[in-house]
Parts: sequence; C-alpha cells; structure tokens
Amino acid sequence: MQITDKTAVSIHYTLTNQDGEQLDSSRGEEPLFYLHGAGNIIAGLEAALNGKQAGDKFNVTIAADQAYGEVSEEMIQVVSKKMFDGMDIDIGMQFHADVSHGPGIITIVEIDGDDVTIDGNHPLAGEDLTFDVEVLDVRPATADEMAHGHIHGAGCHH
Repeated sequence: MQITDKTAVSIHYTLTNQDGEQLDSSRGEEPLFYLHGAGNIIAGLEAALNGKQAGDKFNVTIAADQAYGEVSEEMIQVVSKKMFDGMDIDIGMQFHADVSHGPGIITIVEIDGDDVTIDGNHPLAGEDLTFDVEVLDVRPATADEMAHGHIHGAGCHH
C-alpha cells in the first residue's frame, strides 16, 4: 500500500543537519507513527513520503522553509530579568511558553545585566535538514484516527 492522505504510517528515521551532525534518530527506539496528511510531521518530510510504501528506504534533504521555517527576527525579544521571577537563569536554558504560533520553546540566548534576550524560534529554524528514512508500515487510517487527527494503537500516545 502506498502512502497517501488518510494512511497510518510508521517509519524509522535519522535526522542530520547540514554539517552531518546527527540531531535525532528513532532507530533503536520506537518508530515514529503518524497520520499522513494531518500535518503531524514537517511539511517537507510528509511530501517526500507521498507514494512510498513499506520497505522503501531513502534520503531526503528538506529546506528550512519546509521544515521548521526560517529564523524570524520578530521571535527574538529583549525582556526584563524580572520576568523570570528570581530564577537562576543561564544562556541556553529553554522554557515552554506561548509564542505567536501557539505553544513553543523559548531559549535564553543572551543575558546583559537586567536584560535577557529570548528566542521563540524553533531550535532548528533556519536549518536545512536531512532525513534517512525507512518506511516500516502503511495501512488505512480508521475513522476514529481521522477524526482525532492522529493514529491509535501501537505507538500511540493518546
């Protein structure tokens, strides 16, 4: 069966950046399960998986604008250290917060006295990403899965 919208898919993948540094991998762990066409994975990878079937293996490089987007200067702000309510903060610390596009991660990128520069861009924004993918399984999604926008059963974290 080929991957099309409304199919439940499981894959193993290894993700590397432009320098070949491994950023993530499902190999040796649980595979990634997702509902194709529901926007649950980055757009460029979902497009590359269209038409593939179980057993297919491929590499694909996804441009930043089809992955986590380009870096947006609007997502970088200087705020008062008081916003951190006396916490001991360091450069590189990350916090979950609401950003312009919904829930996201804020990273502290600079501390200058009482001024703290935070970045609400995705940590991989602006990066072209390469995926080494193996398609493990493809099946029709159930009506419940389509209604909920994600797959159920093995690998589902409801």
